Amino acid sequence: MQDMTDTTILLTGATDGIGRITALKLAATKATLLLHGRSPGKVDDVVSAARDIAGHDQVRGYVADFAELADVTSLADQITSNHDRLDGLINNAGIGSGGMHNVYRDLSNDGHELRFQVNYLAPVLLTRRLLPLLIASAPSRIVNVSSLGQQPLAFDDLMLEDGFDGRRAYRQSKLAMVMFSFDLARELSDTGVTVNALHPGSLLNTKMVRDTFNEVWGEPEEGADAEVALMTARAYDGVSGEFFDGTDETRANDQAYDAGAREQLRQATVRLLG
Repeated sequence: MQDMTDTTILLTGATDGIGRITALKLAATKATLLLHGRSPGKVDDVVSAARDIAGHDQVRGYVADFAELADVTSLADQITSNHDRLDGLINNAGIGSGGMHNVYRDLSNDGHELRFQVNYLAPVLLTRRLLPLLIASAPSRIVNVSSLGQQPLAFDDLMLEDGFDGRRAYRQSKLAMVMFSFDLARELSDTGVTVNALHPGSLLNTKMVRDTFNEVWGEPEEGADAEVALMTARAYDGVSGEFFDGTDETRANDQAYDAGAREQLRQATVRLLG
């Protein structure tokens, strides 16, 4: 495991599933870790476990609910106030489709379709607010957790008011994250900050998968290994603007490569985030 003693990494969604395993694997690198979750008790638990592995107390917990954009803004403000560098950001937090046959359209506290906010709008807002710190700490990396389960965005109904389906909501939010990654990589091409998106693995044995499918194909350690590799491995130095299946470059949904569609998403994102 590579020694990351002089680096600071923020991992969102660090208290359960792939995120918790990623947190503990990163702890073994000796990095300063900033671990996010929405449950104070779970955050305290993973921070304690990570400190035991790291052998130091440079592991801090942060609580924020991504269904509340004000929480996301507060999280970013706390990070920038408490830390003078940020070498890595893993946007891992997210929610699934809500079950096999979810037809209930949930809204965030800000009035947005819940999956689109938690899986896309919230991490975009967090990333944007942390960019000055990431750029000042370059070379640095942003890893956005997406999925191979993608569905084209319908820009006339991004909030899925007509014919809501949980799987569609999940899949479009994950494609939006890839589109954002591609655009941000181009925007930051001369800053030393790399941006990549990844599918951590298919049907890994997590609560999110068990709630939606009748079978599992792998263990969450597979996804954690991919997240850690893209964040720390020398093999990915300078690699940016790519979509990975695990640690292998692959192709996203065709819409991700449509410059016009990405521009529509940019405009919609600015409007939705105010």
